[in-house]
Amino acid sequence: MACVPVTFRSTPMLEAAASVVGVLRGAGFESGLVGGCVRDLLLGRTPSDCDIVTTARPERIAELFDDCRLVGASFGVSLVRTGGFEFEVASAREERFYLDGRHPEEVRYTDDLAVDMRRRDFTVNALWFDPVEKCVHDTVGGLADLARGVIRTVGDPQERFGEDFLRMLRAVRFAARLRFALAPETERAISALSAKAARIAGERLRAEITLMLTGPDPARAMRLLQRTGLMAAVLPEVAAMEGVEQPPEFHPEGDVFVHTMLMLEHMAYPDPLLGWSVLLHDVGKPRTYSVEEESGRIRFFGHEALGAEMAADILDRLRFSCVDRERVVQAVRNHMRFAFVTEMKAAKLRRLLADPNFSLELELHRLDCIACHGIMTGFVFLLDELRRAPDRAVLPEPLVMGRDLVAAGRRPGPGFRRALDAVYDRQLAGEFGSREEALASALSLLDAEERRAEGENS
Repeated sequence: MACVPVTFRSTPMLEAAASVVGVLRGAGFESGLVGGCVRDLLLGRTPSDCDIVTTARPERIAELFDDCRLVGASFGVSLVRTGGFEFEVASAREERFYLDGRHPEEVRYTDDLAVDMRRRDFTVNALWFDPVEKCVHDTVGGLADLARGVIRTVGDPQERFGEDFLRMLRAVRFAARLRFALAPETERAISALSAKAARIAGERLRAEITLMLTGPDPARAMRLLQRTGLMAAVLPEVAAMEGVEQPPEFHPEGDVFVHTMLMLEHMAYPDPLLGWSVLLHDVGKPRTYSVEEESGRIRFFGHEALGAEMAADILDRLRFSCVDRERVVQAVRNHMRFAFVTEMKAAKLRRLLADPNFSLELELHRLDCIACHGIMTGFVFLLDELRRAPDRAVLPEPLVMGRDLVAAGRRPGPGFRRALDAVYDRQLAGEFGSREEALASALSLLDAEERRAEGENS
């Protein structure tokens, strides 16, 4: 096995990983750093973690390290802690007979690291680094693919993707993250097998797509999903946005899919909920598309309400938590209200500023404007409101509560809530100088409602 000499800048994590490899090698086992860690080091990037591969079996690994525990019994993966770092140490293995598009029916240990490399997904992830000899072992052509900027499967792509359908999405994610191209045969295989991605469990899809949306180029990832047919398989509602025309006076950039991709390109920080809110904010447009007969103007009446329902279904399908699901759904449902903030009544504006979801929705609005007409009036107005009175982002306690009306001799009833809501709106608008004024207003509203009820019954 040829070994290409290479020197990496030393870091505490690499030194700790090298010490683990040194112990394993000292016990007579072939060992090294493997996978994304090696790939990133070769690209001049700082890896976030390091995985280790070895010909030692799990029980022997446990004997060699005091702080060691087995975490992947089926695949021989142990966690070893040393030097303040925790490393996954995998026993070299080969896998056979994938019958369900995810799990191998047979897993066997091997004493040859080259065999382990051949079971891995992509050539750029199938390199291993010997920190003792300071060289990279390449038996699959990964170094050449790194130099060319290509994502290529190890071996036959149809076979590799058939083993685990999620690998098709991983290929897209790596291509977008590294800004590499998909090898032609790899992309052809993805397109041919893309429909099978619909079988992937929702939580696995959620995790993979979220990594794309929070990566360095989410729009590139989404376009690759669309081009290969994967989007139609896993998010058909998003795939349907392509080709849906929009009114050019508001959306000179193009169709709904183009607009959404431009928003993703302008995301300033990798926030998962923002990424999903952007991706789904106009998901209701294809189903609400209409054209006025007389003017020929394109309309999407109620797309935000339908989009919120569709987003809820999509996020349920992808096994989102209830909290995250509701935040994204609310952002989709409310994204059109930001267009009218300069005309909002004072109480409604105050509630908007104090909404716990406000920061997410405000950033969604900013991206929405940037990616179409570019009019930022509402966004600037809201920033000015917050700067002028930062305390407006927190709602005050109501001046009048139900117990105050009871203490004033009024019997609880349906009118209580209406009166209290009306008075609180006026309080938020700054119309009361004291609690007494607010209470008097509430009592006056109750009196008026009682007189109205008496008139209807007389």
